[in-house]
Amino acid sequence: MTARPLRLGINIDHVATIRNARGGRHPDPVRAARMAAAAGADGITAHLREDRRHISDGDIDRLMAEISLPLNLEMAATEEMLAIALRHRPHAACIVPERREERTTEGGLDAAGQFDHLAPMIRQLSAAGIRVSLFIEPAIIQLDAAKALGAPVVELHTGRYCETDGAVQAAELERIRAAAAHAEAAGLECHAGHGLSFETVAPVAAIPTVVELNIGHFLIGEAIFGGLDGAIRRMRSLMDEARGSRARSA
Repeated sequence: MTARPLRLGINIDHVATIRNARGGRHPDPVRAARMAAAAGADGITAHLREDRRHISDGDIDRLMAEISLPLNLEMAATEEMLAIALRHRPHAACIVPERREERTTEGGLDAAGQFDHLAPMIRQLSAAGIRVSLFIEPAIIQLDAAKALGAPVVELHTGRYCETDGAVQAAELERIRAAAAHAEAAGLECHAGHGLSFETVAPVAAIPTVVELNIGHFLIGEAIFGGLDGAIRRMRSLMDEARGSRARSA
């Protein structure tokens, strides 16, 4: 049986982080998105945070106008972000938890606990033709909540798997496998991401019910030493090798 293709979404947030550290226009996250497309990315992810610490509203304007790859807009479940998503109508909107004091997204969205708050937003995004995904922990209660909310896609948080080792890491990987299988059985498209690196990507890429990985910070860091093109191509190769050499051409 031929493995299904595995898509790679490149998160360009931290190109904007470097730009914003000094101000001005360099480095340009839209240029990074173009380079990612040339290197084999299947989509671009950008998180427009409430405090605009990296990606700006202008970046979203330009990404929508200038990039041919699908844009996945990561967003908090706020009225401001809902209005922006409805105005731009990106290919996808991934609802993530967001706290102003956090350095990066910490853990998954509590879809079960925030059910009533999320439901009307998901309905409006879906009605606008935007593919909605929920960034959640690999937990059955969260997967079942996502299904009940009508979100067609879930993205499993891989941070704990990436940050641990030994038996703890093995247990986290098994949680991800079980959650991805549950998502498939429930009719949910399953993505995964957060913290994935050259060292940790293969076991997740090998999970047959995961169809997309979203990777950003690690690749931008590697680009400092060897270039963005080379970092993305190596990640793409590791993913394809783990999934099966025929997956990319299937």
